[in-house]
Amino acid sequence: MTPVPVRLLLCDDHAVVRAGLRALLSSADGIEVVGEAGSGEEALALAAQLRPDVVLMDLQLGDGIDGVKATRKLTARTPAPRVLVLTMFDTDADITRAVEAGATGYLLKAERPEELFAAIRDAATGRTALSAPVADRLLAHLRDPRPALSDREHEILQQLSRGLGNREIARALFISEATVKTHLQRIYGKLGVETRAGAVAVAKERRLLR
Repeated sequence: MTPVPVRLLLCDDHAVVRAGLRALLSSADGIEVVGEAGSGEEALALAAQLRPDVVLMDLQLGDGIDGVKATRKLTARTPAPRVLVLTMFDTDADITRAVEAGATGYLLKAERPEELFAAIRDAATGRTALSAPVADRLLAHLRDPRPALSDREHEILQQLSRGLGNREIARALFISEATVKTHLQRIYGKLGVETRAGAVAVAKERRLLR
């Protein structure tokens, strides 16, 4: 009896990447690409319509919601598809946000085709699939746990790395300067620093910046 193939939905904002993935996956036994999405919003709509077993999700999706937010919305559904992240980004911030959003696995686009095929099949059964560098970073994080930064704190840290002052950050994020100062104090505490320069230096060292 022929096993039922894994129904897969691709989500990447680059049409060429989607075409390449579809062509690559056509050679994989037991995997059927049932649809393609070019944005997080389109992935949510198609997933509701096509009911895939696995969504292969990029993190950076241009305008609209990003891959992490799309993952969070997809995994909150009943029934929920498994979400397997496939991205070029391996920063602590991206990995942590994706896992916390409910991603079953996290792969880098440098993976060999056979590793991707195996990860998709594993994800369909609920097993975790991680690229070796991602697994190493997660283990390092577990050995040296630090309080996680919130999404807003990540946003402020990102603006900080661009050399923006409190007033400029407040304008960019549509919040008050007082709120920026409050978040900065929390960021300093979590990173174990006392200055803006120190926060940026530690963020770069730990690859918290996108």
